[in-house]
Amino acid sequence: MALTAIQSTGFQFRKILSYFPQDISLAFAYGSGVFRQSGTPQNNIRNNMLDFVFAVEDPVTWHTMNIMQNRSHYSFLKYLGPKQISAVQNKYGAGVYYNTLVPCDGKIIKYGIVSTDTLIDDLLHWKTLYIAGRLHKPVKILMQKETGRLHSALNRNLKSAVTAAFLMLPESFSEEELYLQLAGLSYSGDFRMIIGEDKAKVMNIVKHNLPHFQKLYSNILQECTQAVYKPQQSRVEVDKSPEGQFIQLMALPKTLQQKITALVDPPGKNRDVEEILLQVAHDPDCGNIVQEAIFAIVKSSSLTQSAKGILTAGMKKSVSYSAKKLYKMIKSLRKNKS
Repeated sequence: MALTAIQSTGFQFRKILSYFPQDISLAFAYGSGVFRQSGTPQNNIRNNMLDFVFAVEDPVTWHTMNIMQNRSHYSFLKYLGPKQISAVQNKYGAGVYYNTLVPCDGKIIKYGIVSTDTLIDDLLHWKTLYIAGRLHKPVKILMQKETGRLHSALNRNLKSAVTAAFLMLPESFSEEELYLQLAGLSYSGDFRMIIGEDKAKVMNIVKHNLPHFQKLYSNILQECTQAVYKPQQSRVEVDKSPEGQFIQLMALPKTLQQKITALVDPPGKNRDVEEILLQVAHDPDCGNIVQEAIFAIVKSSSLTQSAKGILTAGMKKSVSYSAKKLYKMIKSLRKNKS
């Protein structure tokens, strides 16, 4: 993509952002409408729906202002008022409220609202891995308030992703294999990968965006004491000794450690988490256990968030959105068979 095209795209994203209340801690665009995916013609990017996430300090105030500015974006829930919309956002699913299939500045967009506290909690602890997982992949940051707490949580999320990937990969692997593992973390356990998503989605994301992944992770890999990063050979070697794996397990987010503990520790024993993780570090199936624990986190949040999406989008938009996802999946299956 030419530099002028990139500048033009950035200008359009910022213009779209201007249509919304500006009390935003973090705003980013993501997905195939932002980063070209393998197998997608360049011209098709312009036609793809644009996906955004806005993190806001006070969801009630933000929704109050947004309903005044963009009332048509909301489903029937707008009649219940901003307090109830915020309650639906915070209490159900992954703590995100999506308005989808919204016409804006000549494009069709989808945008999710998440409270800043919920976002930081997910980044640090992987409670749902819903927004944290999206941020394991390259995104286009449109606005970010320079708060130390948010900046630190964003970095911690990337380091946690690398640590989890190390545990699931062999002793030596290519950069591409690492990025495939990282990009796939938030899709593990997502029921939409069974029905409704392109089966080659993870590969398509990584293949065409290796430089973006390198920009996101190269500093973390260079500074990591548990691995040897060889950028000229595009390879990584990681410590797979029980001692090394124990250090990695102890560095994982809290919710993931809890899920691992629940998988390994029989009911009633109530052993110390450190003791259980030491046992897992010596287990030949350590990587599979970590994978299964991530699967459990994503499965729960993807199901509940998708169910909430029927309310926040409304039935008509939900059917339309699901139909488009199914079409993309069927198209991908036919392409792979041919």
